[in-house]
Amino acid sequence: MKDVVITAAATVTALGDSLDQTWNRLLAAESGIATVERFDTKALTSSFAACVPGLEVAPCGSRLPTLLDRLLDRFPAVPRDSRLMLASTKGAIDLLERRCRGEKVADRALLFDSLLEELANRFGLAGTGCNINAACASSTIAVARGAAAIASGQAEATVVVCCDLVSEFVFSGFSALRGLDSEPSRPFDSHRAGLTLGEGAAALMLMSRKRAMETNSPVLARVLGWGAANDAHHITAPARDGSGLIRAVKQALCVAGLPEDAIEGISAHGTGTLYNDAMELTAFKHVFGDRRLPLHSVKGALGHTLGAAGGIEVALGLRSLATGLIPPTVGLLQPELAAEGQAAAISQPFGAQILLSTNSGFGGINGALLLGREANA
Repeated sequence: MKDVVITAAATVTALGDSLDQTWNRLLAAESGIATVERFDTKALTSSFAACVPGLEVAPCGSRLPTLLDRLLDRFPAVPRDSRLMLASTKGAIDLLERRCRGEKVADRALLFDSLLEELANRFGLAGTGCNINAACASSTIAVARGAAAIASGQAEATVVVCCDLVSEFVFSGFSALRGLDSEPSRPFDSHRAGLTLGEGAAALMLMSRKRAMETNSPVLARVLGWGAANDAHHITAPARDGSGLIRAVKQALCVAGLPEDAIEGISAHGTGTLYNDAMELTAFKHVFGDRRLPLHSVKGALGHTLGAAGGIEVALGLRSLATGLIPPTVGLLQPELAAEGQAAAISQPFGAQILLSTNSGFGGINGALLLGREANA
């Protein structure tokens, strides 16, 4: 199996247009969550979201092109033979909202095929790739598929692009489900009451070590293992025993050929909903026993960015490995009993050799990635 390395990473979030900005503000325990101004929230259960500041509507009628321009304008050149993995749950959802209001919108602009074609043309790729829509685990699984293709020799390079917007459509849906906290979300807090939506994007360049050496690309980290599993429990609720996430983590360990005690820190999904956070803590207890690994969630600062969440968290995980720091869990005031000694409102040092990154989504989907620090980094 070939070594899989990450050679480039970029993010756009409510905390900044670059990975540096987001990381530095996250370490300072800042939050990008604010009152929503794009649409009326009076009839909804929350008025908060983490929107990217100044994200203007492009001439096509969507904010998505503006978001992707900010993300990719400074991204390095992508090899022409790279596989493209897009990860998005709703794409240009704001165009669909316009159509529902009676505005004229081109049919093709509503499809992921159009977005894939635009990205492939932008990168100068030979093929158009595919979109991974696996709910909130979309970009975790996109990275897993890209890494698996490289490890098996089916590809030498994969570019993963992750993006989702804050939209009235999705906001209304989560409000109807009573899934939103009326205040900014509080992951792993004993008084957590729901999630806060966010928007953002990430781009990750994965290569075989051979290709990275040939192109003189920097190695930021290794993708050591990956796993995905579905608990088949409920259309929206996670299995409370964490069975799907347990299987995904164990698959990732199996791919990496590593024991459980090799993992030193966790970038958790941590939405701030009652059952998701409890499920994750149950799964981690099952896998790691009495080891109370430092863990965090970015969603109290960045909101839940849906299909983009895993990609953004992988990019931030690179900084965790480079600095030896698990960022604060913003919004956390009083950790629930099962999170005590693990989640914290301040940054935590950790071994910085291997980080577990997990995401879970509607439909029972769970994804896990093991990121490893480059030996000479």
